[in-house]
Amino acid sequence: MELKRLYTLPKVVLVLLLILTGCNDNDDTNAATDDKYYYYPTDEASITAAQIGDGTATLDPRGITIANDKLYVCNANVLEIFDAKTLKHLKSVTAFSKGATNIDFTNLSSVCVDNKRIYLGSVDSRLFVLDETTTLGINTVGNGQWWNTFVHVFGVVVKDGLVFVKEKNTTIKVFETSQITETSKWDLAPIAKLNTLNGYDEFYSLQVEGGNLVVAGRNAKAYLYYDIASIRANAAASLTTPLVPVTKPFSDAKPLAVSINSDWAITSENVGAVNFLRFYPKEEFLNKTYSARINANDIMGENPFGTILGIAQLEDRIFVADNTNKKIRILRLKKAAISEQN
Repeated sequence: MELKRLYTLPKVVLVLLLILTGCNDNDDTNAATDDKYYYYPTDEASITAAQIGDGTATLDPRGITIANDKLYVCNANVLEIFDAKTLKHLKSVTAFSKGATNIDFTNLSSVCVDNKRIYLGSVDSRLFVLDETTTLGINTVGNGQWWNTFVHVFGVVVKDGLVFVKEKNTTIKVFETSQITETSKWDLAPIAKLNTLNGYDEFYSLQVEGGNLVVAGRNAKAYLYYDIASIRANAAASLTTPLVPVTKPFSDAKPLAVSINSDWAITSENVGAVNFLRFYPKEEFLNKTYSARINANDIMGENPFGTILGIAQLEDRIFVADNTNKKIRILRLKKAAISEQN
């Protein structure tokens, strides 16, 4: 992540900042320090329902993603599209439309953009695939009946030719992108299945990074790691016995969302009644060393986080889907040089 602002702080100012930001539960703080730098997140802007259309809409943010400078937001029964740089609302997509076929969106859970396609998951047992440029339909997987292709859809991510779809209970189904064409059937057979150990009807966040599918497994109280090469090698056998993840459970934290960039793994985690945004050094996180450098349940002691169902990033901006507070919060991680002054 590019960190654009650099400050030199007198020691007394640094101590004051630490006091102001160090008021979270369980000795957690909003800031992190090392020998040279001090990091802290700040609020930059937000997106609310007032910015959609004529301002009379509602905003129920769930899964989000950013692609080609556009922010895609699952908003209940609508896919909202914003300019991720200016935050201007661009479009509301309310249905899958292909020729004479129109299927209204309902209960959208998750979204991913890959190779000029939008993959849009619905709790009502469908995966919609749209053209990124036109937002017109390419095809659907599932027909809306939970006893067929999907037992609901609570998360989706697509990378390197694979589509990962989180269902209700403990299943992730894996497809190849080449299976989904303009003329493919809706009841596609997965090439592999994964076991999430725990889970029911909760929204899930998935990301592919470092050769692994990484899943924020809230009910497993852990991040779940599935080696992509192993999934491909054991695909056929996994249809009978789904592959289990490598994991290192927490005692109390329930991971809700994860987004990884070149420097950080940024996550949302719930601990009791408190919701945290946490920053882990990327390599430590991928090696399952969970020592968060920043543990923020609010920004500078104000505006506490609600349930965060999605995190996306663009340059040095962090987009957070705060479902409780019905907004997309846009944050920046700031970096200050520590310099004692006599």
